Parts: sequence; structure tokens; C-alpha cells
Amino acid sequence: MRPSCRSEVKPQYVHHLAPRSLPEITFTTPQQKDLKQRCVKCSAVAVICLLLLLLLAGILLAYYYSSTCVHGTPCGGHTGCVWESQWCDGVVDCPAGQDEAHCVRLHGTSFLLQIFSTQTKQWRTVCSHGWTAQLGQASCRDIGYSGSTSVTSGLHEASSDDAFLMVKSNLNPHVPVVQQLALSNYCPNNTVVTLRCTDCTGGVNSSRASRGQQASLGAWPWQVSLQLAGSHRCGGAIISPNWIVTAAHCAHMTSNPGDWSVYAGLVEPLGIHFNPAHAVGHVVAHERFDRVTYRNDIALMRLSKPLDFAASSNIGPVCLPNVGLNISAPLNVWTTGYAVSVNGDSPYLVEAQVSLVDVAGCNSSTAYKGLISKEMLCSKGAQTGSDACKTDSGGPLVWQRDGSWWLVGENIWPESCIDLNKPGVYNNITYFLDWIYHQMKKNQVD
Repeated sequence: MRPSCRSEVKPQYVHHLAPRSLPEITFTTPQQKDLKQRCVKCSAVAVICLLLLLLLAGILLAYYYSSTCVHGTPCGGHTGCVWESQWCDGVVDCPAGQDEAHCVRLHGTSFLLQIFSTQTKQWRTVCSHGWTAQLGQASCRDIGYSGSTSVTSGLHEASSDDAFLMVKSNLNPHVPVVQQLALSNYCPNNTVVTLRCTDCTGGVNSSRASRGQQASLGAWPWQVSLQLAGSHRCGGAIISPNWIVTAAHCAHMTSNPGDWSVYAGLVEPLGIHFNPAHAVGHVVAHERFDRVTYRNDIALMRLSKPLDFAASSNIGPVCLPNVGLNISAPLNVWTTGYAVSVNGDSPYLVEAQVSLVDVAGCNSSTAYKGLISKEMLCSKGAQTGSDACKTDSGGPLVWQRDGSWWLVGENIWPESCIDLNKPGVYNNITYFLDWIYHQMKKNQVD
């Protein structure tokens, strides 16, 4: 009985232990692990990609804010950017107003009024149709002249090549000039606007100008004497009732504007007793003036009260050079300044005709050996050895053209003409024209 029982039990035991269901369990386990691993890998790749995108975005933002404008126009001075469509649209968008600072200008010896068009990205002349004296006053203020300036609008025949701006029919005196003009391909009366923001037609006729001797009263009405404690220090030139152009190294003699006195119409020592002293309210020297190289050696002085040109025919402004004037060697110009006599007396105003010298020659090994920079002019005296070679800093260099006298230079190296091989050195005013107008506009008092 026992053997048969064992034979019956054994098959049941073996059949019960047969591993038929085990392959089904071992088959699903690797599949689940592989799926988890793939999920982990995908998550890691996604995180890495996201981090790379964030890093790239940070780099692009840092580049955008640390560099010049990628799109649009820089305001200047690392103070941001504006879209090109916002430039000269009559709305100040830059922190310091750079986008609206140089949108109005005067061109050539005819004083043609030109305004920059944002739509066409070009300067356009203004058709005289619908133009008013009030618009002329506002245009001069946009350039940098104050409300006390005498404004004269005129007419000039339009050129066939001109592209125009014309006054809108719905004139609004309370909005900027650039917003009151519209593009036009024609001008109904075929005349455009000319604009003088100050009367700078005075001065001696150039054909009668004496050379290398004392100047006569009223011959150079823009010339001024800048004095400290009753002593002459520098020369300067009147450019408006409120403003004097001089050298930055003169302005740096004292930081207090109240220390300065300005005398206009002064040609000889006794004249100080017959001319009033004008107080200075503000002095601004070029922010990049270099005391070693004398680069950017230019400054402005604003008078506490505007000069009254109508009170005396011996004082008046000189014209700032309009855009489009070709001022280059060779060109006959005139220089004036105060020179001390051989007896050491108080200074006399002297005058001399000189000629502009090519900068390359001025930088030669026998002259200034490369010290003359692009914003400087050089001149050679027509009569070397004259008293005019003893003139002072800040004295004007002027040129007569088409009935007006233009301020082309300002004396920065007055001692240079003592050496016959070294011409006189002046600032080129055309190079600093935007800076002058910006400072005048920034520091307007009325």
C-alpha cells in the first residue's frame, strides 16, 4: 500500500510545482524598470534644456543692456534706446531728451530751416505756405535760443530737388513744431522758410579790415573781455544775448561764475570805464576737456541778464556756422584778441588776417608732430611777427561769407604763433555745434 501511495502523491507534487506561471512574472518586471529609466532620462534632458534656455536668455539680456541698441537708436550715455519711429516725433522718450535735441537745424549761408523727418529719415526744408512768426520763435527755441532772441523769418526759392514739410491746416500752437508739419512732395508757392535766430550781420567789411594792428571800435562787436578781479584773463565771442563762447581752460580758472565779469565793446584800456560789467550766471565747460592735449577745449558762459544789442551799435553776436558751410584750408579768415603792449599796459584789441593751414601740414615734424586732432584748426598769419600773435585764449576766429560773419574757431594755443614754424591753433566750432546748441537748450532760462 505504501509504494502505491507514494506513486500517486509524487505526480501531484511534481505537477503542483511546475513553473508554468513564472515566465509571466519575470517578463513584466524589466519592462517596468526600463520605462522608469526612460522617464528619468527624459526629465533630466528637459531640465537641462530649460536651464540652457534660461542661460541663453540671460546672456542675451545682458548683451542687450550692456551694448548699443540691437534694434532702434541709442539715447547716448548708456541711458537706453528708443525706436527709430520715436526719434524727432515731438515726444521726449530718452532720459535726457536726446531723441528731441537735434531735430531742427539751419543750413548754409541762406539760413534754410530744415527739420528731420522720422518717416523718411532725412532732413527736409519747410514750405513757407502757412508759416507764422510764432512757429519761427518756437523753432529757434528748439535749436537752443532763448525767448529773448530776435527772430527773423524769410523766404527762399525752393529747389526742384527739395523734399518738403508743410504746415498742417489745423495749426496748434501748444504742440512742438515737428508735430505741426506734414510730409509734402510739393510747395504751393515754391518758397521755403529761412530763419535767423539772432541778428549776426554786424562787423567790419572784410575788404577794409586792417592787418596786425589795433582794432577800431565796433569793428568786431562780438569780441568780449573775460575778467577776474578787474584783470583781463581770456577773450570770448558773443553768439546770442545770453551766451558767450570761450575756452574750457579759461573757465577752469575758477568754479564760481560770480567771480567773472564780461566786458563788451572794449578795444583799449580806458574803455573799461565807459562800458558796464556784465555778470555771469552759469559756466559750462566741455565734459571731455583734456588739460594735457587741449582736446575739447571749449566752454560757454551764460550772462545773468541778456545783452541789449539795440542799446549800442558796438556790441552784437557772431553767427554760429550752419550745417553745410565748407570751412577748410585754404581759407582767409580773421582773428582778434587782446594783446598787452610792450610797456605792459592793459590789453588792446588787435586784429589780423590769417589763412587756414591744412591739418596734415600742421601736424608735420617741424610743427606740432601729430598733436593736432580732428576737432582743431590751424592758421598762419598773413603778416607774421605782428602784435596779433600775442592774442589771448578764447579769442574768435571768424570768416565773412554772403554778408554774415561766421564763428569758425576759438583760440586755444595763443602763444603758438610766436614760433614762425608753428601756426595758431583753434577749436573747429563746426565740430562742437551740436554740443553748443544742446547746452544752450539745456540751460535756457526763459
